[in-house]
Amino acid sequence: MSKLDEKSADSNVVLADNLSLDEEHRNLGGAPIEDSSPMGKDVGWWTAVFLNFSQMIGTGIFSTPGTILRQTGSFGLAMVFWVIGFFLSAAGLSYYTEYLAMFPNRAGAEVAYLEQAYARPKFLLPVTFAVITVVLSFARYVTVCAEYILYANGQETYSEWTMRGIAIAAYGIACIIVISHNRTAMWISNVLSFFKVVILCFIVVAGWVVLGGGTRVEDPKSHFKNGFSGTNNNGNAMASAMINVIFSYAGWNNVSTRSLLLVVYPHLIAPVAYVAAVPISEAKKSGQLLAAKFFSAVFGTYAGTRVLPVFVALSAFGNLVAVAIGQGRVFREVARQGVFPFSRFFASTKPFGTPAAPMLLKFVLTTIVIIGPPVGDAFNLIVSIQTYPSRLFDLAMVTGIYWIRRRRAKAGVNIFVLVVPWLPPAKGAEPFSFPYWVPWVTGIGILVLCFTYWVSWMHIAPWLLGYKVHEEVVQLENGELSKRFVYVYHDHRGDEYRERLRLESEKLKREENGSLEQKVDVTV
Repeated sequence: MSKLDEKSADSNVVLADNLSLDEEHRNLGGAPIEDSSPMGKDVGWWTAVFLNFSQMIGTGIFSTPGTILRQTGSFGLAMVFWVIGFFLSAAGLSYYTEYLAMFPNRAGAEVAYLEQAYARPKFLLPVTFAVITVVLSFARYVTVCAEYILYANGQETYSEWTMRGIAIAAYGIACIIVISHNRTAMWISNVLSFFKVVILCFIVVAGWVVLGGGTRVEDPKSHFKNGFSGTNNNGNAMASAMINVIFSYAGWNNVSTRSLLLVVYPHLIAPVAYVAAVPISEAKKSGQLLAAKFFSAVFGTYAGTRVLPVFVALSAFGNLVAVAIGQGRVFREVARQGVFPFSRFFASTKPFGTPAAPMLLKFVLTTIVIIGPPVGDAFNLIVSIQTYPSRLFDLAMVTGIYWIRRRRAKAGVNIFVLVVPWLPPAKGAEPFSFPYWVPWVTGIGILVLCFTYWVSWMHIAPWLLGYKVHEEVVQLENGELSKRFVYVYHDHRGDEYRERLRLESEKLKREENGSLEQKVDVTV
């Protein structure tokens, strides 16, 4: 048996009749590699810079500092957490870069690397990541965009359904942009990312002017006296604060080391600017609108509540577009693995050469999440539910590096945000209007759902019905490569499929021998 036949027998990967692929396409784990992307290559240098910048500096820098202040209890501890967040991002970037160096031709974010690190049990990690991607593929940032739109319209109080309607409309527009045309979506993302750069630079400069006494804010330095006064010593609150910090740094896997050093500056300076203009007690109560309170304190009511929040809303909308561009492609890569129903439908790029089907499903799920929880808790609930499973994947990524390299771990793994959230918060400091453990139980419940689906699909059903699961690479109408799974029964129903495998094996042997003979003739 040749090397190619040995690999084919081991991986149970076969080809569709109309498809000709090389050995690398056939036998590497995960979705088949596409030499030419059916969605084109519209990412230039500036687009890559703006996409990376927009994904890492999203709405978190505008929406979470107030919540982090409330959870930590003091400005000093909040700043310590912001610094820790940078080091966690740097550590994450280091192992992500190592994965990228080991598997340069793989696409699909974490799942592409996890399935290389954990090949057994077969398909467990692709199934888990697929379900997590589908179930938790709602947009975290859409409620922030809606709140700043309402605030810019002079509405600090509003009905729940007004906020929900604006949030759904904003995300619907973002989805239409991403679905309609790749290049147009990139261009819009670039423009809105530029607005984000401008507003962040504006906040940083304004913060230094405030500290210098050049604005209407009286005695701004007094806000920093006794920086650690009121520090919260409750483990649950601190873990929740760290989760929000990690959320604000989300996107570190899209940047280089130099870019990470650039984006950490506004993450550390913006909270200082906010507190310089807004007293600590008021900042703790501001929720997601601390940036808006900053503008009002520095520039007055009209400029602070009507003009500048528009730029923050545009920044949040730009983040929706940038993240949708990336997540739509990740969703499609997961679909190309063929591990959940209707995979060919979600892997297709019809009709516009864009990930239309994944974006439509994301819109439906995001709409459900916007409508479901209470408006006041929606953002924090979404962040908490999505963050906990993500930290478990990060843990698997870190240990996977050492598993692949077979070396001893030289760095500790961040267990803090996995364990401490289970400790009850102090009385009166509950983060939500519902039990504090709901996000963690929900996240773990989804992971249990993933495992149940995998066991039923890969083991229980084949055992009960008498078949074996084979994976097959197929080519869709627009040239996309995807996988599908064929159920080969152990009786006469599987004879035709087994005969097909035999004929394909013989064909591959003939092609391999013919290629070898041709090479010998040329050499002679």
